[in-house]
Amino acid sequence: MLVKRKGITVSRQIMDDQRLHPEATGELTSLLNDLVVAGKIISAEVNMAGLADILGQSGRTNIQGENVQKLDVFANQTIKRRMEQCGHVCVMASEEEDDIIPVLDGYEGNYTIAFDPLDGSTNIDVNVSIGSIFSIHRRISPSGQGNAQDLLQKGTQQVAAGYIIYGSSTVMVYTTGSGVHGFTLDPSVGEFFLSHPDIKIPETSLYYSVNEAYADHWFDSTRNFINYLKRADGGNGPYSLRYIGSLVADFHRNLIKGGIFLYTRDKKSGEKSEGKLRLLYEAAPLALIVEQAGGRAITDDGRRILDIEPKNLHQRVPLIIGSRRDVDLAEKFLRGEM
Repeated sequence: MLVKRKGITVSRQIMDDQRLHPEATGELTSLLNDLVVAGKIISAEVNMAGLADILGQSGRTNIQGENVQKLDVFANQTIKRRMEQCGHVCVMASEEEDDIIPVLDGYEGNYTIAFDPLDGSTNIDVNVSIGSIFSIHRRISPSGQGNAQDLLQKGTQQVAAGYIIYGSSTVMVYTTGSGVHGFTLDPSVGEFFLSHPDIKIPETSLYYSVNEAYADHWFDSTRNFINYLKRADGGNGPYSLRYIGSLVADFHRNLIKGGIFLYTRDKKSGEKSEGKLRLLYEAAPLALIVEQAGGRAITDDGRRILDIEPKNLHQRVPLIIGSRRDVDLAEKFLRGEM
């Protein structure tokens, strides 16, 4: 494990990480650096959103049937344009688009990228933290333009995953399988500097993140678990609710401070429903990050998120993610053991 020094740039850190993955031959390094540039562009636009007249809805819906915000469109186009001609990607997928996204002819590379260009976009107009999430796999097709099968790989096969959160400051968190590192953008010089070296999520916490508006629709196992957290002592008093309503913001807070996030199936959606959150764009990349940081990520029937083989680009899953001991406890309730 390399020594992580505060004050180094994200570009330097990515180069250092490459030494641990010589098989990447520099392509992954360049790909991540192109994502860094895309993040800086989106960050600048987010900070200027009110002045640039790109707040609010664009007038169309995405594949999920959700209203697309204007900043969603900008973020999606920014990442696409950066990736399609970087020379390191063979195919892309976006949470905002129905089908696979090809790269420009002659620019095909050895990696795939799936991304949520602007998670939490319903919070754009009220200045709540939002973010971009990405997942990178090595291609499985031999050459040329990639295909859907290149993208439909298990989370365990990710070579890198991360997110960029746009809030009071802009922070990039990523992993290449050798720990998790966070970088904060210094707007005065336009560079990300290491601010959170070797992030480790606390093993347990006193915080939980869940949308309690669905409480009347929860299955008993979820309700019993949340009620237990509210009254649990454990020597430290009951758990407190911390819910932002933006997955990347809720996850980031829990990653740094400790906590558990839940978005389970309920009676309204049905026990056999797929869940709410997207496997490729949200659950799998965050699961890799949390496991690298010492936490856990499972579905509400106990499956490890990283072991799920995607069946389609927009597959949804239930998600329970966060501090290891808190997720362990949730699993016991969901199995009916408590």
